[in-house]
Amino acid sequence: MTPSLGYLLAVLAIVFLIDLGLRGIPFILLEPLRESRFVRTMGAWMPAGILFVLAAVTLHSHAAAVTGKGWAALLASAITIAVHLLGGRRMMLSIAVGTVSYVALLAFA
Repeated sequence: MTPSLGYLLAVLAIVFLIDLGLRGIPFILLEPLRESRFVRTMGAWMPAGILFVLAAVTLHSHAAAVTGKGWAALLASAITIAVHLLGGRRMMLSIAVGTVSYVALLAFA
């Protein structure tokens, strides 16, 4: 049995309100904290911390999956870092060069 149009519209309205609330509440709660030293510090360090954890997990899973090629992951990581620092901190460029160097090291070594 197909639900009625009124039922579907009511469900969509409820979903819209819940979604709007869940997306808006963090901004409302953080507004008074914007000048907080803690929030500024977290804003500066959190992206780097997340990337570090992602890199550590990736290198760990690589070491478990591909034995004997750990040097390729470490070298590609060093290339990625060098390109990022020397290339004006352009993230897409460093990710692309790092990925290509890693694939090339695995394929040709």
